[in-house]
Amino acid sequence: MSFTYTAELPFGDHTVFRLAGLLVAERQRRGTRKGTRTLSALEQAVMVLRWFCDGTRARRLFSDHGVSRSVGYRYLHEGVAVLAWQAPDLREALMRARVAGYEHLIVDGTVIETDRLRMPGPTEGVDLWWSGTISNHGGNIQVLSAPDDGWPLWVSDVRPGREHDSTALKASGALPVLAEWTADLHEVLFDLGYEGLGNPAGPLATAYKKPKGGTLTDEQKAHNRIHNALRAVGERANALLKGTFRLLHNITIDPWKIGLVVKAALVILHTEHRRTA
Repeated sequence: MSFTYTAELPFGDHTVFRLAGLLVAERQRRGTRKGTRTLSALEQAVMVLRWFCDGTRARRLFSDHGVSRSVGYRYLHEGVAVLAWQAPDLREALMRARVAGYEHLIVDGTVIETDRLRMPGPTEGVDLWWSGTISNHGGNIQVLSAPDDGWPLWVSDVRPGREHDSTALKASGALPVLAEWTADLHEVLFDLGYEGLGNPAGPLATAYKKPKGGTLTDEQKAHNRIHNALRAVGERANALLKGTFRLLHNITIDPWKIGLVVKAALVILHTEHRRTA
């Protein structure tokens, strides 16, 4: 004997219908014939959003929606793709931040866990996706956020979990674009994980690092207190993404697609709250 239950998506109708509209457009682009899909675009949208919200196991998710494993994964990947294509690139996010009147922005990294994964790294004995930060496999994502409440504005493509935040940010190609932002007398705040990319007195600003065997001056300590208070708001961006989408607690698909998944999650969040900056 089995029992069924109902649940309610924690998203407004406008979010569900936007995704359904994107899926309809994608089916038209592909020339999908009417009646050849197991699920309608609206039903597919609900399945995709449920996956993001609850991180439902694939087997249960596909069974609940009456689709096979192969069809189910195709539907999920299609949903991720049409959403991720809507995600702002860094220049677009910075333009919105300029219009919003922000004087500084915050960059912080987060690691999205993944499992069942082993891949040799660039040096012997090093696992490419193993992150010392979380002591697990994962992908490094860089997040740009607003200064007032830590609202996420942009997310990067994924980098292997073994890479430090500074390396991941360099690999994302974001530094030259951020340099354009700071050239207009704006600042970007980092934590000490980005040591070497900026300095306490520069537009790419970090805190002062305590010298080995030495101490910071009172002026440096005061700077760090102010800097850390301003920068800490950015940690809310990562908490907001992971708190809204249980899927981001652990992703079991190809780790190179983690970036697409997080971009899609950002678009859902922006759509739900009708806010991009």
